[in-house]
Amino acid sequence: MTQTSLLTATPSEQAQDRSLDQRLVYSGLTWEQFKLIQSGFGNSTGVRLSYYQGTIEILMPGRAHETVSRFICVLISIFCLENNIEFEPTGSMTQEREGEVSIEPDESYCFGRSKPIPDLVIEVVFTSGNPKKLPRYQVLGVPEVWFWQDGVFSLYRLRDRNYEPISHSEIPELAALDIDLLSRCLLMAQTSHLEAANTFRNGIKAG
Repeated sequence: MTQTSLLTATPSEQAQDRSLDQRLVYSGLTWEQFKLIQSGFGNSTGVRLSYYQGTIEILMPGRAHETVSRFICVLISIFCLENNIEFEPTGSMTQEREGEVSIEPDESYCFGRSKPIPDLVIEVVFTSGNPKKLPRYQVLGVPEVWFWQDGVFSLYRLRDRNYEPISHSEIPELAALDIDLLSRCLLMAQTSHLEAANTFRNGIKAG
């Protein structure tokens, strides 16, 4: 929905619009131009910016996107707490390499201790953001990247400067995490977050 149509939309149409991701993409821009745009959004909440190979992406995540992202964080936090794992959730903290790439993931984590580059980033995909984003994380050297899309996780591990698909996490602290259980509980959360969290916790204990 364009800005003009949003002004004339009914309240129900506006609510539906806010539930969806809003994405703007601009190509052919320099790093310096990106930094100016980034500074202009400095006080804006709910806006994520990225830059790679001259392309700037401005994302305003919708309600569904943010709900899935936040509940992934809840479940991973439960896993770490139940297993006495030291972890640092760094959310959508900006990751940059000067002049090359800047990106704000949906979720990110350090395990064991705080690190300048997170051990894991997670992208929730509703419109775009599939493995085409992997080269950006490759530049940064993020060890592991997960994508959630259509109820399924796709996991990638950085090896020899390239990402390879994996079936389970190779981060030592997450080696015992059942990805299928995680996926099922995220789907269950569509009807009850409490039931999903309790099912996940019980599944961890049973395992």
